[in-house]
Formats: sequence, C-alpha cells, structure tokens
Amino acid sequence: MNNAQIRNPIPRAIVKPGPKGKFVRSGKVKDIYELDADHLLFKFTDRVSAFDVVLPTPIPRKGEALCKMGAYWFETLGVPNHMVRLEGADGMVVRRLKMIMVECIVRGYLYGSLFERLGKGEVTLPVQKVLASKLPAPYFDPTTKSEVHDEPLTEAQIVQQGLMSSKELQEVKASTIGVYEKMSDRAKGAGFILADLKLEFGKDPAGRILMADSIGPDEFRMWPLAAYSPGKTQESYDKQPVRDWLQSTGYKARLDAARKAGQPVPPPPELPKELVEEVSGRYVRVYESITGRRLSG
Repeated sequence: MNNAQIRNPIPRAIVKPGPKGKFVRSGKVKDIYELDADHLLFKFTDRVSAFDVVLPTPIPRKGEALCKMGAYWFETLGVPNHMVRLEGADGMVVRRLKMIMVECIVRGYLYGSLFERLGKGEVTLPVQKVLASKLPAPYFDPTTKSEVHDEPLTEAQIVQQGLMSSKELQEVKASTIGVYEKMSDRAKGAGFILADLKLEFGKDPAGRILMADSIGPDEFRMWPLAAYSPGKTQESYDKQPVRDWLQSTGYKARLDAARKAGQPVPPPPELPKELVEEVSGRYVRVYESITGRRLSG
C-alpha cells in the first residue's frame, strides 16, 4: 500500500476523550467502543470528511444531528436494524454484526458520480444526460466498502466475489430501494428532495440481515424542493458546501494530483468560520424539518 492509499489520520485536536468501554477504532466521523461481546457504542463526532480526507475543522452539532437523525430513521422505517438505544446526545448503542462489505447506494436523480460515469460511458441508462434530472426509477448503484476509496460494483461482481449470495443481494437491494422510497416520501412532505442514499447492512449471529451503521446527511443528498431545477448544481443540505469550497480553493485539484502521482495526501486546510456555521445550520435544519423535533445542542 503506497502513501496515497493511506487515509489521513484523525486530527488529534478534535478527538474527545472516550466513554467507558474498550476503544475499537475511529472512522471518518464515528468513534467506536466495545461495550460487551454483543454490543458496540457509536460516538458520532463533529468531524467532517470530504473526498475521503478528514478535515481539521469540526462542524458544531453535526455529531448530535447525525446520531439523532439515524435513530429517527431506525425507529420509524419499520426495517429490522441494529440500534438498541441512544446514549447521551451523540451516542448510539448497537448490536454487533458481521458487516456486509458493500455500500448499498440507491439514486433517484442523475447526479454526482453517476452523472460523471454516464458521461464517460461507464454506465448505460435510458436517460438524457441532464444534471440533476429525475431517473425513471430508483437506480441501485452499489460500491465497495473501503476506508480509502469506494469503487462501483456490479451485482454480478458482488455474487462472484462472495460478498453476498444472489438471494441475499436481492433481499438487500429490495430493502435499500424500499427504504429510499419511504424516506423520499417523508422528505417531500418536509419540503425536500432525497436525491440519493447510502445504506449498510450486516448479519446477526442467527444470520438475519439487519440495516446498520447510520442514516443521516453524511449518507444522503437532500435538496430543497422549492429550489430544484434540473440542468444545474443543486443546493444540498449536507456537507456539499465543504466540497465546493475545497474545489474553489484548489485543494481538490492538489489532492487529485497527489493521488495520481502516488504521493502523500496534502494537509487539508482549516475551514472558514462562516462556512462552518453555514454547514452546521444545514445539518440542524434538515434534522428538525424531517423529524419535527428540536435538536437540543
């Protein structure tokens, strides 16, 4: 593994002291602790990542919004999942599962990497190449599950690589699309469009497949319905403003060049205060609009 493949470390200044329990690992936005043989504690932090790089500037209230948004969906979607209970403002106790190493993505609109891949001829869809246009039906678009960089997977590859059996894949695909449709309806009622969604699944000791990980603005794109207009970049209530800023400052270009050359990831810049406040407000607004609940932080 070369240096360009190694994800940048979590900035020490924004890692808070952990709770009781054995520390397992830190992901891009979560710290994970082992409570006992059957349960883990997810601590949702205010860390933010973009382009597979953890940034040095935290986004206040982000961790609480992600934690409670995930809990809301787990409680209300009616889909078997791994959540046991909330623990404080930003902690979730979950059942330990054997994770299925596939990111289950479903897209309702032609946007992001799907738009780019269509332009390159890497995928074939019965649509015109219009940015942010609605797809005829939700499109299941799985990828690898990686700490470095996720890559598209075909359904045939998933089965061939033993990531899921054909039966398991169809179960997970149907569940992913069903969840997307339920969430889309609720988003529309709150004045938003759910453009796409990433879900993860795992197996319990009995072999049952459960929805896992988290479901929040880091796992979906949410657009304000009133501002939606195909053919252009959409306003997004997630960390998209952070990605846009990193592109405008040239960091994204430097990052891409370094990775292409096999060089270390360049140190990411601190985010400006006004951008941090804007992104924090977006996480809070989407949580409160969708759930009808107030965020306590």
